[in-house]
Amino acid sequence: MEHITSRRNETVRAAAALRHAEARREQGAFLCEGARLCADAAKSGLTVQSLFYTQKAAQKYTAYLQKVRLHLTDEEYLVEPSVAELLADTKSSQGIYCVCRTPATSRTTLEQFLQQPVQGACLALEQIQDPTNLGTALRTAEALGISTVLLCGECCDAFSPKALRGGMGAAFRLTLVAVDSLQQMLPALHQHGWHTFASVPDSSAEKVTQMDFSVPSIMVVGNEGNGLLPETIAACKHRVTIPMLGRAESLNASASAAILMWEMMRKWSDSNG
Repeated sequence: MEHITSRRNETVRAAAALRHAEARREQGAFLCEGARLCADAAKSGLTVQSLFYTQKAAQKYTAYLQKVRLHLTDEEYLVEPSVAELLADTKSSQGIYCVCRTPATSRTTLEQFLQQPVQGACLALEQIQDPTNLGTALRTAEALGISTVLLCGECCDAFSPKALRGGMGAAFRLTLVAVDSLQQMLPALHQHGWHTFASVPDSSAEKVTQMDFSVPSIMVVGNEGNGLLPETIAACKHRVTIPMLGRAESLNASASAAILMWEMMRKWSDSNG
């Protein structure tokens, strides 16, 4: 174990760089913060390359550190609080961080996805910009039994610090499919047997509570401010909306996704035993 006291240490600076998307893409790795999240990464089978912690964290989170060490492939480092500040993305950090390899399941291509059996239900997110919204949607998807999420267009990074916290590690276990243009890929999805449902805040659309989700289904949810792209809506097989009795015209993207996924999975489960 190496004791790092300098904020200029190259190992720490390389780890801190992973707070930024470009470095994560280049290195195929990400930085995980927090005792529970680091332990969850290890428990989920991710390759933990390096582990950093303060003396205070070592005393307070011994059990979590032991879980991470079981999957550690490289070095662990004791860092001074001033050094840990370079790694922290939160104001009240627990003082535990680890660098992990980005799981292969998060780099699934559309071609690979189309080679898999057409069954069950998926979520597609188009141009989600808020990492907390993205993380929350992924966490809900995993909780409801959805194993695959399509990230379409210019979605934010599922392995950014805020998205990881919002998702509580869901990105570690989900299959994430990168799709440059959902509108262009929809014909291929339909040809393979998928039914697509564009979620829109439009009272003229079909109510999601009245839809048939016994077929292989992909629920498509759009950007926080603008919703789905018009061409994506037009290319989907169905337009669905959440019936609302109150005065609000629309819902937060992650709240909408949660309601839509719940209804989709409830009906899929009922029809498939």
